[in-house]
Formats: sequence, structure tokens, C-alpha cells
Amino acid sequence: MTDQEIFSCIDHTLLKAVSSWEEIKVLCDEALRFKTASVCVPPSYVKPIQNAYGTELNICTVIGFPLGYNITAVKNLEAERAVLSGASEIDMVINIGDVKNGNFDYVLEEIKILKKTCGEKILKVIIETCYLTEEEKIRMCEIVTEAGADFIKTSTGFGTAGATLADVELFKKHIGAQVKIKAAGGVKTREDLETFITAGAARIGTSSAVKLLSGGETAGY
Repeated sequence: MTDQEIFSCIDHTLLKAVSSWEEIKVLCDEALRFKTASVCVPPSYVKPIQNAYGTELNICTVIGFPLGYNITAVKNLEAERAVLSGASEIDMVINIGDVKNGNFDYVLEEIKILKKTCGEKILKVIIETCYLTEEEKIRMCEIVTEAGADFIKTSTGFGTAGATLADVELFKKHIGAQVKIKAAGGVKTREDLETFITAGAARIGTSSAVKLLSGGETAGY
């Protein structure tokens, strides 16, 4: 697998609370140089990136991040504003408490609402696998499919663990044909990047791809 094939699957990510505009600009410049799939940034940086780079960059942002327990109306407003500000892709976090309480209808309805708001823009649903049982993961595959979302995503990168190959393989067995997989967190080496892509991840969320593919050390999610 060539470097460019890998870069084309990367959501080049910087989501730390202390991220400065100078750091965000470095991220964006790297994304342009290496032709990554997108930059994934905090919502507050969507409009500044749009103003600075126009249509040169595919902008992804996060909603209900990283804990997911915002009420649906808040998440929906976040998504609406993000799209209006220039985001082409939305990564939303589910309400994990609803999953644990068995309120799967609530989870389904929330995803449907945000997908309607996103329209033709891409919606990725973060289910935070490190907190879920295998049964809950399978149920979420079914719900993400039924809700019409574009991607199911393993992790925020801020939980107790990130993506695992086993989770990607589990998703592949249980999602619908139209749903793609994004793995995030826990990518440590170039071999990891290739392995996750080969296993079925159409996207990988990481801040480390540029360093990994240029022989540097991982900087973490």
C-alpha cells in the first residue's frame, strides 16, 4: 500500500482542548500537502478554516464530543451550525447512557435527526466501543444502518481505549452495505494503518499519519 493510498483514508485530526490556531494551520497545510481525506477539528475552528482555505480542504468536525450526553436539541444545533460554517463531515457521539439503559429507540431517533440536518453531508456515528459489550456493538451497527448514517466510528480517542481490529471486523459483519467504517484512536504504526484499512476501515482518524509515514514517532490522537 502506497503512502498516498493511506493518506487518502486519513481524517487528519487535532481535537485537543488547547489546540491553537497556529497548530490548526499546520494541520491544514499538512492535509493539503499530503492530500488527506479531511481535517477533523473542533467546531470553533470550522469557520476560520473555511475563511482561510475556502474549498481547498474537506472539513470534518465533532458533535456532542467527547462524552455524547448532550441532549439531542443541542447536538442538532451544533450540527446545523457546523454545516452552515463550512463542515462537509460531522462526527457525532451517541448518548452512551441511552445504550446502557436499553433506550435504543432514543439513539436511533437522534441519529436520524442529525442525518436529516446533515442532508448530503457525511454523518459519522461514534459509538465509543471501549464502553460497550459485543451485543451493544452489534445493536449499534444495526441502528446506524437503520438511521441512514454514512459511517460507524469506533472511538473518540478520549475514552479508555481506541480502535481495535476486532471491532472493525465485527462492524464489517453487521453494518449495512451503505455504511462505511472509521477507526480512531490506538493507531501506533504504519502497519496499524495498513492493517485497519485492509480489514475494512474506509477512514482512520489520527494525528499521527504524517509522522508515521515519514518515519517519525506517533504523536497520539
